[in-house]
Parts: sequence; C-alpha cells; structure tokens
Amino acid sequence: MAGHSQFKNIMHRKGAQDAKRAKIFTRLGREIEVAARQGAPDPAGNPRLRAAIAAAKQANMPRDRIDRAIKKASGADGDAADYSEVRYEGYGPSGVAVIVEALTDNRNRTAAEVRSAFSRFGGALGETNSVAFMFDRVGAIAYPAAAAGADDIFEAALEAGAQDVVSSEDGHEITTAVEDLHQVADALEQKFGSPESAKLVWRPQTTVPVADETAETLFKLLEMLDDNDDVQSVVANFDISEETMQRLAS
Repeated sequence: MAGHSQFKNIMHRKGAQDAKRAKIFTRLGREIEVAARQGAPDPAGNPRLRAAIAAAKQANMPRDRIDRAIKKASGADGDAADYSEVRYEGYGPSGVAVIVEALTDNRNRTAAEVRSAFSRFGGALGETNSVAFMFDRVGAIAYPAAAAGADDIFEAALEAGAQDVVSSEDGHEITTAVEDLHQVADALEQKFGSPESAKLVWRPQTTVPVADETAETLFKLLEMLDDNDDVQSVVANFDISEETMQRLAS
C-alpha cells in the first residue's frame, strides 16, 4: 500500500486537490454515471451508486452536478456517453508495477495516451494481467479519525464481516473481501454515518524500493497518468523514503 499512499500524500501536499477540482468532479461524475447505468438510478438500491455519491459529497461536489450525472445515465438529456471500464498494466522506472483504471468513451484514444505516458518516462505498457498478480483486489472503506474511536470502529467492522482495520491519526481504513464491500459499508454507515470512501482497490503484495534519483521520473509518470481525464485511479508498488517524499512534495 506504500506506493499508493505516498503518491496521494505528495499530490495532497502540492495542493493538487484544489488545483484540479474540476478534473476531480469530472472523474466522480463519470463514476456516478456508470454506476447509475449499471444498476438502479436510486442509490438506496444500488450500492455502487451510493458509494459514488458519498465520494462526491466528500469532495464537495455540488448536488446539482450529482443529480445531473444520474440523469445523464438514463439518457434523458440526450447527452449520455457510453463509458467502458478499462484496466491498463505496465512497468515504470526501476521495474515498478503500475495499474491504471479508466472509464473511457474512446478506448483507442485512452490506450494511446496511457502508452505514451509510460514511454515518455522510461516505462512500458504491458498486457492485461502482466502485473495484476502482484496486487490483491480488496474492498477499502475510509473514515476520518473523528468519526469514532479505534476500538468502536474495529469492533463494528469485524462484526460486519471486515477482514482488517487499521486506525491512525489520519483516520480509519477498513479492508474487506471484494464481495463483502457493500455489506460492510452499509453496516458501518448505520453506526458512523457515510464514509469518506468505499470502493474496490488494488493493494500491492510487496513494494519495490525506488532510489532518490529515479523517484522524480516515476512521479512524473504517475502524475501524467493521474491527470488524464479518462483515468479513475493509479496504483503502483513502490516505496520511497520520507526525505524523498518531502522533496518531491515541495
């Protein structure tokens, strides 16, 4: 998990969340639209849509944009896009494994842009499942530290069927099996309110140490991928020192 956490921490320190608010809303809107199209447009009967709306609210996405994304999924406004879920896998500098998940209405365009990013920064795009075996697919639910005490979260999560709970000053992270994500999320929501996020993620089984001189190139690759409008998530199995992380974030 180190690579994913460190990348997000660096982007946060750079103020990326504020600078890219419109891009974040676009990303969240696509997830809401796809979730609404694949299931019922009512979040009460659609766990994926419910989680997508919760994430949008956490990011302070305006309610009218959320409603517009749900309406767009039905084709009621005549402007519905047909998004496909696509996963790209490859290697970055130092042999770091990278998984990119996207929602796109043009597979050729997205594949070309992702391949270009890998090539530009010394990586290589691979075939599907070329690196996925190095990661575990799990459900991840996040709550802020103020939501509840560590013992209360731990007890409630395990009772609901979670696999693990990690609490720190930054918050609570609950891990579930893929098939148990929404069941556990619903049980916790009844006790502690809406989570910051509840979604399926890739967790690296092991991490690759990245030297200081390579870290900057790796992060340029990850940032370029993350900046792509079609990309929903980027995860990599790297580990860097705190000193390097502070330098990259400055």
